Amino acid sequence: MSSEDSPRYNQKRRLQQAQMQRRIRQSQRRLTRLRALCKLFITVFIIFLAFFIIKLPQWRLHKNAFDNLDNSALEIVNNKIVPSQKILSALRRNQVSTKPIFLVETDNLKDSIKQLEPIRDVYIRRFWFPARLQIIIIERIPAITISPDIDVAPIAFFSTDGKLIGRDYMPLKEDYSVVKVITYGRGDDYRNWDKSKVLSFKKLAAIVEADTGESVEYIDYRNPQDVYVKIPTVNIRLGSFNSGTYDKIHRIPSLLPQVQMLNKKVKYIDLRWDTNYIKLDE
Repeated sequence: MSSEDSPRYNQKRRLQQAQMQRRIRQSQRRLTRLRALCKLFITVFIIFLAFFIIKLPQWRLHKNAFDNLDNSALEIVNNKIVPSQKILSALRRNQVSTKPIFLVETDNLKDSIKQLEPIRDVYIRRFWFPARLQIIIIERIPAITISPDIDVAPIAFFSTDGKLIGRDYMPLKEDYSVVKVITYGRGDDYRNWDKSKVLSFKKLAAIVEADTGESVEYIDYRNPQDVYVKIPTVNIRLGSFNSGTYDKIHRIPSLLPQVQMLNKKVKYIDLRWDTNYIKLDE
């Protein structure tokens, strides 16, 4: 029997293998502890870094964000009727939030701005790092303006949804397509008009413009029982303003050539009766 097959040799070999396996297990345990320690260190580092980043002032609105319009933390866009200063004044009813911008609630800001009469809706966008707000204004669309006399500038306007907006937001910019209505408010107080009434003036002007090819300068409603519509060529007398008024308008195209052929000054075209006639200026 060889020495390699002896019981003593086998025992020594098993002992060496056991020692090697024990060293391997010890190395694995040390490596596992080292990995756990590294994970703990990385986790603590990430938590510390996140806490540090969140605490940066750039995540929060500047405390003076609502003080003036000339600052990078606030942008107001899409407002043509309401001055930005009025919107800023509405924002000042609220405290500037000290929370990070992604936690800031904007409902109170919206409600404050929507109290301004010409504003139909508001959208607020929050931008991160640096924290800032963009106020997007959706205004009501003007439909008609109100003037007490022909030569007096409009003092108010109605929007397409029937909302009366006062002189604080006048004058309107010229790019709005509105109908000028002249009224004293007597007999039919414009402060009581609803959406249907407002749109009826808009419809009247649209029909006149479509049939004549001329723009309506104004609708004279100072006497609700004796309404006039002024176009560049002539004044049109309609009488009372009711559902049958629109049918009267369709007579104008046949009368305009006669007006243009006359060498005398025309006071108005009279459409009050079944028979139309041209009234000359005396």
